Amino acid sequence: MNFAKLLKPGAVKVLTSASSKKRLLHDIGELAHNAYGLKAAAVVEALMTRESLGPTGVGHGVALPHARLEGLDNVLGAFVLLDKPIDFNAVDRQPVDIAFALFAPESAGVEHLKALALVSRTLRNASVCSKLRANPDPATLYAILTEAQATQDRKSTRLNSSHRRYL
Repeated sequence: MNFAKLLKPGAVKVLTSASSKKRLLHDIGELAHNAYGLKAAAVVEALMTRESLGPTGVGHGVALPHARLEGLDNVLGAFVLLDKPIDFNAVDRQPVDIAFALFAPESAGVEHLKALALVSRTLRNASVCSKLRANPDPATLYAILTEAQATQDRKSTRLNSSHRRYL
């Protein structure tokens, strides 16, 4: 799983108008429609249903809303940077200014979990989040996300090969 397969450059947006969690989810629905041709209303409904089970604000200003959608063949993502943080009922009670939404096929199992783990791991990195917050250009945001994963992959490969030397 990698960001280039998960996220199209056109699925990255900076929002200046989101004033609430509900508004943000509607904006994500529109973004998913524009980038992937998904039905915005179905996306919003699925995200709202998932949020009713428990908030997806994971802390440190980051939210990972996600939902399963009928008709998808693979996991897709949408990234939103907010110019003004909003309340998202996050676990640490901090407002959210970074949201990465994931849309998975209804039958998705491990791929959905791999995508969620990739996004979560990347956005737990304070350095990556600082870079994202400092660059309000969608193309730059996309580059930061894809480069962050490439850097993590290189580190993991180096670490694994150094462990093999000692085995």
